[in-house]
Amino acid sequence: MSEATASPRPGGLQAIEREMARQAVDARASFEAGREVAERIAASLRQTGRLLFLGMGGSHAVGRAVEPFYRERGIDAVAIPLSEQLISPLPTGRRTILVTSQSGESAEVLRWFREGGANAETFGLTLEGGSSLGKTLPCLVGTGGTELAFAATRSLTITFAQHLAILAALGADPAPALAALAGNTDVAVGEAVDAFAGVDTVVTSGRLLRGLAEAIALGFTELSREPSYALEGGQLRHGPMEMLGPRVGILQFAAQESSAGLVSGLSSACVEAGSPVVVLDASGEKAVPGAVTVSLEPTAGFAAIFRILPVAQRLMVAHAARRVRDVGTPRRSSKITRDE
Repeated sequence: MSEATASPRPGGLQAIEREMARQAVDARASFEAGREVAERIAASLRQTGRLLFLGMGGSHAVGRAVEPFYRERGIDAVAIPLSEQLISPLPTGRRTILVTSQSGESAEVLRWFREGGANAETFGLTLEGGSSLGKTLPCLVGTGGTELAFAATRSLTITFAQHLAILAALGADPAPALAALAGNTDVAVGEAVDAFAGVDTVVTSGRLLRGLAEAIALGFTELSREPSYALEGGQLRHGPMEMLGPRVGILQFAAQESSAGLVSGLSSACVEAGSPVVVLDASGEKAVPGAVTVSLEPTAGFAAIFRILPVAQRLMVAHAARRVRDVGTPRRSSKITRDE
């Protein structure tokens, strides 16, 4: 059950919760359905050894989140926004390219195709096989069709599952991540929501999970209509600590990772600076005094994404529902961005 308590419940909020309720099942189905195309992508990666992720918004954040796991497989992987590639492109020769767009119809995707950006080793990830992206490239197509609610939830989970299929084709063991995907998500976030009651800005941060932090920051700002952004832990240390204080909430993401101690140390420093700190913690490390710790089963690697993501989504939605009466109804955006 959601901690979001808006009454009467906005239609946008109900739509988000419907998407979240089915995301694990659709993600598992997407993983299974994607095996054949995933093998083709893996074969390309073995040949090129280099990978460029292109996407916008949440699609770009997913690329950022999975960079480390492709690098573990020996792939030179980098994610940049598709808008950036259009303006100051990286060379695409001898690279495998993965273009991600849940709708397959965003303005940048269509322009990129018109300008001939694709090479022979370009593939797509989408939720719509009949979209421009789906009809132009060999694609992993997510199960269940387009996400209807505003702010990415189910689409993120499915896209992560599509990447898990590719990584499995490259030789990674998908079992821990699939087990985490099927795990318990009914984790209380009420204390974390309360911790952010007095903030007007949320900064998300992580080390290994830096891309996951970016994905959730986008959802926070889309739904709450308040500033939220992500800073990789080292980047937060290098100057932006000056912004900390009671009105700036810090949301940390921690897995069982070699840099878990750095996440804890930074959390302590943020507490000392007077910011409310929430840690979504799958690291197994000791809780940081003064921080609100949402303790999750210790989890390493890609599986940590599936362990933490649904809990982060529930926190994001509940936080926004306390602040926005019509949460989930965009004022200045649309589900498919058709203008650059």
